[in-house]
Amino acid sequence: MLDTIDDLLQHRLRHLDVSFDRDARAVWVKFRFTERPCFSMALLQDLQAVQHTIRRSAETGYHEADPDRLLFQVLASTDARAFNLGGDLAYFIELIERQDREHLLEYAKTCVDIQFASVSHYDIPFTTISLVQGEALGGGFEAALSNNVLIAEESARFGFPEISFGMFPGMGAISLLTRKIAPSMARRMIMDRRIHTAEELYDMGIVDVLAPDGEGHEAVLGYMQRHRAIAPGLHGFQAAVDRVMPLDYDELYDIVEHWVDTALQLSDKNRRLMSYFARAQSRRQASSPDDIREQRSRYE
Repeated sequence: MLDTIDDLLQHRLRHLDVSFDRDARAVWVKFRFTERPCFSMALLQDLQAVQHTIRRSAETGYHEADPDRLLFQVLASTDARAFNLGGDLAYFIELIERQDREHLLEYAKTCVDIQFASVSHYDIPFTTISLVQGEALGGGFEAALSNNVLIAEESARFGFPEISFGMFPGMGAISLLTRKIAPSMARRMIMDRRIHTAEELYDMGIVDVLAPDGEGHEAVLGYMQRHRAIAPGLHGFQAAVDRVMPLDYDELYDIVEHWVDTALQLSDKNRRLMSYFARAQSRRQASSPDDIREQRSRYE
């Protein structure tokens, strides 16, 4: 296990910070945003490389019954203001204006591959955790949901702004939310365009652990410490959840194709609205509901 993790730490990653906590038997993967805090294609490629190495290490440790095998993966951000603000909207606009379905589908499929690897915990007894500090919007919210455990600090904010510019969250939101809440509630959350607080989502059962601001890291360590001793039970429970609420890769891929087709049909007005949200990503801040309504009124 250690050799493959050490190889990972030596790998040149421009958009991720990766560290290994031997005491916790965990690997931390943190977004490191050099520009906009969103899923650029380069960031997605780094994530795929990291997941490949973690999977190989975790599978080897499990099949060899290594008593010190890797048990946890934590996804977080080095920027406490933004976990991740979602898809690369500027890139989407470029592809839509070129009607470049091939590269838009390539981007979306890469997202689905990453989400599925995380939610299926590499098909072994293993636990993926997300720690959300700051804002998790659109695809960032989906990435947080794709982990088996979602831990958030109290000031964290979540939302799906896509419907504001004629889109919908297509990289797993519906499938992932309906594993935690009723389909009618998932539908409402996706359609209401609201920014939700971590406390709201904790009360709904979407956030699993709510931590005071500045104490998210300690909350993750505490969760892992409490669950290492009962790892067989935790992993057995996860297997039961997977059986009762299976997530089908083909379902995710079919939805992604609908997402691509929808994107390619966006009107000029909706593309201008998407540009507004792209600028908000650049400012590293979420748009408030009032900002969204004001911007929409300019194009009505």
